[in-house]
Amino acid sequence: MPGLNAAIKAIVYRADALGIKVLGLRAGWEGITYLDRARGKDALQFRNDDPTTWDGGYLLPLDRLNTRTIDRSGGTVLQSTRTNPASIRVSDLPASLSARTTGNGPLQGQPDGKVDLTHEVLANIEFLGLDGLVVIGGDDTLSYASRLKREGIPVWGIPKTMDNDVPGTEYCIGFQTAINRASEYIDRIRSTAGSHRETVIFRLFGRDAGFTALQTATATWADRLLIPEVPANIDRLAELVERDRHNPSGYSIIVMSEGANLGTQVPETGEPDAYGHRKKGNVAEFLADELSRRLCKVRFLPVDLTYVLRSGEPDVYDKRMAIFYANLVMSLVDKNVDGVMAAYRNGTFAFTDIPGKEIPPRRVDPVDYNSQRYRPNFEHITGQYCSQAQD
Repeated sequence: MPGLNAAIKAIVYRADALGIKVLGLRAGWEGITYLDRARGKDALQFRNDDPTTWDGGYLLPLDRLNTRTIDRSGGTVLQSTRTNPASIRVSDLPASLSARTTGNGPLQGQPDGKVDLTHEVLANIEFLGLDGLVVIGGDDTLSYASRLKREGIPVWGIPKTMDNDVPGTEYCIGFQTAINRASEYIDRIRSTAGSHRETVIFRLFGRDAGFTALQTATATWADRLLIPEVPANIDRLAELVERDRHNPSGYSIIVMSEGANLGTQVPETGEPDAYGHRKKGNVAEFLADELSRRLCKVRFLPVDLTYVLRSGEPDVYDKRMAIFYANLVMSLVDKNVDGVMAAYRNGTFAFTDIPGKEIPPRRVDPVDYNSQRYRPNFEHITGQYCSQAQD
């Protein structure tokens, strides 16, 4: 995810100035959950030159030297996983924990075959001598930070997701990079679309919210836009597509969120992940098939841009926001203010409660979307540039 390394570096540099040591936990929540205390701290440290630490080496002490250049690349040097310590399949547990999931012990399996390892997380925090955790992520990652807050652990959050849907803030790290990169790829493919007289359907991030698709469609002048917040009728869309293609190049562009509301159920597959999400079928391919039945002479090309947008270096704006959020958090650490998340609202940096799962994602205001034309709504533009965040 673009911007994570910039945030990590900024935390380390500010912590150094405050006399605070920083320990990086690799693989996200997996690292603080699965580490094997019986091995001792030294054996748990990750080292590039030691293959025995590549699996299970969850600890990476961070300093100014080993973070000096990390902001120049995307992704995260600490890596990440989709682990939710409060809901882990027994079958996924490492050997050091799996033997303790039966019987009447603290890791007794739940009826659905999952266990809540929060007490292991608490034990590991004590084992490592941590004074608190800085958590960088989206609503799923932050929701477990909220759980630790309730357990009495000092935690601080930094919102990071290309969906830009974390409640309590108008901006999440990675959002601007997503828009810029999506716009670049959409503009590049126009020559192909025009050459083959295709209608290209671009699938972007946005399971619950259409911010990424909305802003991308605005910047690229996409012909049509589909988002989760407002239902679309495929028959009506087909009529609009037929009209859009009536141009000298004979092609058109549709931008859609991965969770776009098509007024019908898009197939989902597999078991729910650790945060309760099932894998959605590719909504762009689904829509291409549906439109092909209605416009049989048109060639539809579904293009999935989701994970492409995660790749590479973050843009300057995301680096800047990562640095500001990290320094805001470290200022709160210095003031002993915890259990909060860095935020940006109404043109101001602030802090707010870390959102738990009981708080729904922030969503696009339907007034910003033209539900008849399936486009961004440009009429009556007034007030501030960003819609107000939902607390």
